[in-house]
Amino acid sequence: MKKKVRVNRAIKSYLRWPLLLTPLLICMNISILVIDQKAGFIMGAYTLLYFLIALVLFLTKRSTLLKDMVGYAADYGKVQKQLLREMELPLGVMDTEGHLLWANDEFLDIIKDEKAGRRNIANVIPELNPELFPEGELDEEAHVKIGERNYRIVLRKIMLEEDAEENAKGLGRDLEKLCDNSCLINLYLHDETEILQYIQENHDRKMVSGLIYIDNYEEALDSMDEVKSSLLVALVDRKISKYMQNIDAILRKMEKDKYFFVFQQKYLPQLQNEKFSILEEVRTVNIGNEMAVTVSIGLGVNEDSYLGSYEYARAAIDLALGRGGDQAVVKEKEKISYYGGKSVQVEKNTRVKARVKAHALKELVQAKDEVVIMGHSVGDVDCFGAAVGVYRIAKTLGKRAYIVINEITASVRPNIERFRNNPDYEEDMIITGGRAKEIVDNDTLLVVVDVNRPGYTECEELTHQTQTVVILDHHRRTGEVIENAVLSYIEPYASSSCEMVAEILQYIDDGIKLKQPEADAMYAGIMIDTNNFLTKTGVRTFEAAAYLKRHGADVTRIRKGLRSDMEEYKIRAEAIKHTEVYLGCYAITVCAAEGMDSPTVLGAQVANELLDISGVKASFVLTEFNDKIYISARSIDELNVQLVMERLGGGGHMSVAGAQLKDCTIEEAKDIVRKTLDDMNEEGEL
Repeated sequence: MKKKVRVNRAIKSYLRWPLLLTPLLICMNISILVIDQKAGFIMGAYTLLYFLIALVLFLTKRSTLLKDMVGYAADYGKVQKQLLREMELPLGVMDTEGHLLWANDEFLDIIKDEKAGRRNIANVIPELNPELFPEGELDEEAHVKIGERNYRIVLRKIMLEEDAEENAKGLGRDLEKLCDNSCLINLYLHDETEILQYIQENHDRKMVSGLIYIDNYEEALDSMDEVKSSLLVALVDRKISKYMQNIDAILRKMEKDKYFFVFQQKYLPQLQNEKFSILEEVRTVNIGNEMAVTVSIGLGVNEDSYLGSYEYARAAIDLALGRGGDQAVVKEKEKISYYGGKSVQVEKNTRVKARVKAHALKELVQAKDEVVIMGHSVGDVDCFGAAVGVYRIAKTLGKRAYIVINEITASVRPNIERFRNNPDYEEDMIITGGRAKEIVDNDTLLVVVDVNRPGYTECEELTHQTQTVVILDHHRRTGEVIENAVLSYIEPYASSSCEMVAEILQYIDDGIKLKQPEADAMYAGIMIDTNNFLTKTGVRTFEAAAYLKRHGADVTRIRKGLRSDMEEYKIRAEAIKHTEVYLGCYAITVCAAEGMDSPTVLGAQVANELLDISGVKASFVLTEFNDKIYISARSIDELNVQLVMERLGGGGHMSVAGAQLKDCTIEEAKDIVRKTLDDMNEEGEL
């Protein structure tokens, strides 16, 4: 009302201006009268006439003028309302509870059902729940799909004042109820369908670089006569070429067993959905060859430059080969995806690689002042045996060496006791991670054995304190690797790290001689990781064992050292007693080894024993230790447990794998294992 009063006063003042000018004319008339009376009287007559006309107009035209102004204001409100309703930008107004109060024609054309929107906006746009409504001055955005179109919705909170309430009423009866609320929310719909289409087209047309390596080219050809070998190569080439034609790829053969190809990224989902069927197609090529041909694939995705994409592909193919081959690896920036890898790794008959790695290791040891050897946390017999082998290499080359062990478990204690109080070894041969951090500097060589993930080592900080790191491991590589390694020797086909170190020892120095405790420790590592030579054993495994036997390894002495006490045996029996057979063939149980020195080793022993039960394809044993849930997974040949454990953040081999879970209970961990098996069973991965 106050604003209306102000408007009326302004109009009245404007209409009174002719009357207010009359005194000025009177003063002018008096001045003229003083100068000339005749002229003054004439001027006075005109002034009186002017005053009378102005007075008549003020009294008669005032109401007409006000009426015309009110009519103009009304017409202006109608135009304003019409403009809002016919505006091309879809606009809607709702209250804070989500009820649509008003919308223009474009908005109503999009949502179709106005009545449902008035009940609640979520009825027509389900994505608009109260959690998305703006609470402050900042706008909120949401991307939704309505029908066949994609929209970006901007939600803006508007606080109502007295003048806003009046304007809202002026828009029509639809908004009269807004006057009862303190605020409203405006909805603006921006059609982004075409933009998203262009973005998708740009994404689909990106070039993906790829590499294909034949894993066992020489071995496969050696398994057949020369007449058929050329035919085998031709069949493999044809399989790969035909597969590439299906995705419109350009394929070039760089070497006899290496291919480079590029294709548009729109075909990548197709390859991923069929899980790179070329792996199986090549594996099934058989014209009398005793050994199946396998290939590895590396792809570099979503890199801005072609060179960057190729570098990603190089890293991916290295990762595929490091994990044993017969698989595809897709690297997309920091994200790495694995496909395949279900077949048993092929043992290499040649030792050329072991000899090359041994010479490189020898040069690195000779170039440094000290050598620090570190394995994985909660070290086992294989880890300690491999560390002892590297220790002997360092001592043979005249270098000071240390083995990092934070916690001595019962499984390795019998071996370690043979090195303590032994005049052949220094008292500080075995040190803790804290002591190692004081020793390690840029003149120290750090050798990591039986592990390639920095988070699983005894002391991760050591990998950052020195610039020279060597990795010797037989576990498959994952996306998490020690990045600054100058020498990485990872062979998934090997039965154990002790087997790899035993091979390296034979090429380090002709006069190298292992002592009995060292040979026993390494032989024990092979025995444990192969479950007494029952799993993952090859020709080179027995050759390494024979080498250790020649250096004094005694199987009887080793067996006595590996025996468990009665309490541990009862715990294993109790775990087997309460085993659950899930999906008819997967044994899942809990090893309650709390208070034992080596609970994780007990869990691994239970997992191995469960495989002796008929009908069990794989075993999963959960052990709680140090606020973590350790999972030991084992199989014979019917399930790749490494793929199962990778989904839980772990890894390993096809028949021996493990993982660690945090922030969960034993029962929750069992549910996670069951859920993983269910998901993989539905996806056809089991």
